[in-house]
Amino acid sequence: MAEDLQKKVAELKDQGNRALTSGNTQEAIRLYGEAIKIDPTNHVLYSNRSAALAKASNYELALVDAEKTVELKPDWVKGFSRKGTALSFLGRHEEAKMAYEEGLKLDPENQQLKDGVKDAQAHLTGPAGSQPIGGNPFAAPGIMKRIEMDPRTKGFLAQPDYMEKLKQLQQNPQALGNHLQDPRIMTTLSVLLGVDLQQAREEDMDQRSSPPAKDEPEPMEEEEEEELTDAQKEAKEEKKKGNEAYKKKDFETAIQHYDKAIELDADDITFLTNKAAVYFEMDRLEDCIKESEKAIERGREVRSDFKLIAKAFFRIGQAYFKQENYKDAITYYNKSLTEHRTPEALKKCQEAEKLRKEREENAYVDPEKAEEEKALGNDLFQKGDYPNALKHYSEAIKRNPQDPKLFSNRAFCYTKLAEWQLGIKVSPL
Repeated sequence: MAEDLQKKVAELKDQGNRALTSGNTQEAIRLYGEAIKIDPTNHVLYSNRSAALAKASNYELALVDAEKTVELKPDWVKGFSRKGTALSFLGRHEEAKMAYEEGLKLDPENQQLKDGVKDAQAHLTGPAGSQPIGGNPFAAPGIMKRIEMDPRTKGFLAQPDYMEKLKQLQQNPQALGNHLQDPRIMTTLSVLLGVDLQQAREEDMDQRSSPPAKDEPEPMEEEEEEELTDAQKEAKEEKKKGNEAYKKKDFETAIQHYDKAIELDADDITFLTNKAAVYFEMDRLEDCIKESEKAIERGREVRSDFKLIAKAFFRIGQAYFKQENYKDAITYYNKSLTEHRTPEALKKCQEAEKLRKEREENAYVDPEKAEEEKALGNDLFQKGDYPNALKHYSEAIKRNPQDPKLFSNRAFCYTKLAEWQLGIKVSPL
């Protein structure tokens, strides 16, 4: 490019930067556009225009420019930050998280990208945070692969009417109301959300039809009647007596009956899980864990129903939760969810994750170190080294999240980096 054209591009870019900083986004968009006409391969111009378009709430075009930035300069971190921002504003949080993570592969310590991942993750729910809250699960990335890999839905892909309905839902999630009577669609939604919707619906109906119990211990396992031997019948009677004692909180008697049931029929692991539940109520948590582990081991040997195995894992998770050992509680809740997904286990797992995170954050708090990080950030800010100043302000916030000045400093730093949306989102003021 001729020197005079390079100079013109630089002038237009500087004018656009000034317009953007002063809040005149439309003028900034125009100026960056003029510069792009002269130098259509300049990735910085597309990046800057993407920022201006995002600030003007034109997120679709902001995404187009961000993707062009990545295309022109795939090893430039800022392009992935722009892409993640646009996707986040479009409500495509899973894709936004992926964009930020791609950027982190290039610069693992980039605080803007870390904050972007955190913000995107906060909008996600479902297994491992896979589905966007309020988004369209039918339009999430990789859904065709998930449908193909799940045996419950794999066969649907060969049915033309199903594929047509799926296409409609990808384009318009509001059309779901028209397809609720199609069991294939409900099964697909269960797969995409990672929740057994039929079971959740049945449990909800059960809760509505009966008033909540008051101060009742955890319910015991019950099964349908089947062809039983005399020993099995006797074991069931002992279990029934154990359940009655349990409901009366006569725990020692309950244990005696469950032990007799186990002697009579060692293959029914509900006797073990019920006994574990008694230990849980008695705060004998280590015994609760041991009995649940016995149930899992025996259940694997005799190929018990996976729902019973899941219940045993859940009991272990409950015991660890009661001990405030949230790390192990999460491990066993997830094992339970792997065997059989229930709303109760999912809720408890999320609760444990929240409590563990709060504990870790509180343990990290140190106001003195926060002041040290703030001072380092201020020094770098004065020198114009905004990316490194941002790192120190973020570290200071982790050390003292109750100091609003730290959020204010970081928000101001974001504005210097043309990341207004992150400055707004992460500031509590």
